[in-house]
Amino acid sequence: MTDFSPDAARALPGPSWLVDRRVAAATAWAATPIPDAAAEEWRYSPIGELDLDRYAPPTGLGDAPMPRLDIEPAAMVRTVNGRLVAVDVDDELIAAGVHVGRLVDHPDGADLFGAVASEAGDYFTALSDGFAPDPILVSVPRGVEVDRPIVVTHHAAGDGAAAFPRLVVRVEENAGVEVLDHHTSDEDAEILVCPVVELELAPAGRLGYLNVQELGDQTWQIGSQLARVGRDATLTAATAAFGGSYARTRADTRLVGQGAHGDLLALYFGDRRQNLDFRTYQDHVAPDTTSNLLYKGVVSGHSRSIYTGLIRVRPGARGTNAFQTNRNLKLGDAAWAESVPNLEIENNDVRCSHASTVGPVDEDQRFYLESRGVPSADAERLIVAGFLAEVIESMPVAAAGHKIRSAIATKLARQAVAV
Repeated sequence: MTDFSPDAARALPGPSWLVDRRVAAATAWAATPIPDAAAEEWRYSPIGELDLDRYAPPTGLGDAPMPRLDIEPAAMVRTVNGRLVAVDVDDELIAAGVHVGRLVDHPDGADLFGAVASEAGDYFTALSDGFAPDPILVSVPRGVEVDRPIVVTHHAAGDGAAAFPRLVVRVEENAGVEVLDHHTSDEDAEILVCPVVELELAPAGRLGYLNVQELGDQTWQIGSQLARVGRDATLTAATAAFGGSYARTRADTRLVGQGAHGDLLALYFGDRRQNLDFRTYQDHVAPDTTSNLLYKGVVSGHSRSIYTGLIRVRPGARGTNAFQTNRNLKLGDAAWAESVPNLEIENNDVRCSHASTVGPVDEDQRFYLESRGVPSADAERLIVAGFLAEVIESMPVAAAGHKIRSAIATKLARQAVAV
């Protein structure tokens, strides 16, 4: 597989420390077998259908239209096929010491790259380590509060392209920021995207992170969102997933400081023959930590969704409060959803719970609306919108709510046409 060889990793531009890491990662990756659906973490997935020989790191950028997000950001970063093409940062942020741009341009870049991912590496994070061409860093220094969102957009272009966008967000002590991370790809091209996001919060840091995924219908995504939350820090990490042929997101949240808190949110809407796959890991390492996960999804047509989650409470994590909820709506008999929550508790002084549901639209709700003159199709749209509203209203970057609601409306309109 010459396209992902150590020599190919060595040819990518960058400082010597980054080139050395790429080569080491590509060498280790080449010696690792590709995941198999027989492994628990890949259960129910179509990973056996992935043929890496069909993909190669792209040599060009292709045509990459800028998405309309209707947000006034404090900074905007644009990447195409993992390469930085534009960055615009308010002067006030620069004066405050906020870094938004290439990770290699930051004095701590060598220490920050992989600092979180190294604790949760797998086959595809190793591939990203070897072939991420232009890692992006958002770093907010101690005591700085950014009052508008920072927006990072990633586009993957070109049939047969393998793109490796990489984003590192560091929030230092008592600092705060919201980040919108938006992913798109060419609509009809066969593309592989392996995004890796590293979120690191120092003590009392505050981060709201929102990932909006609107990939093309022929794109495979295998991504990781990896977080480490320090003492008394608060992370709200959310995902809104709508695109892709097979789109998988692994979200690992490690609460490593006493009093750390994580709110983990996702909404997803699959249609046609999409596969939307979510694997979550709430890892309570320190005492008095809390996490609250709420994932809600809708599947229609012949689409499938997969959710498997694990709450782990370590022996020293007394006083943990951890909750995990996954709920799914099926809009038709051919749609399929799998939900598997899990607990692994190694301390008695905890409060933990998990819940999951998979079912059709509530017929009592439908009857109530129809009895008041609402047409059947409109009733279903109202019920779905209400089902997902709880997640939207809890997400960070409130200004992105309009974009998310519009994507839901598009899915529902497509569903009505299909019926």
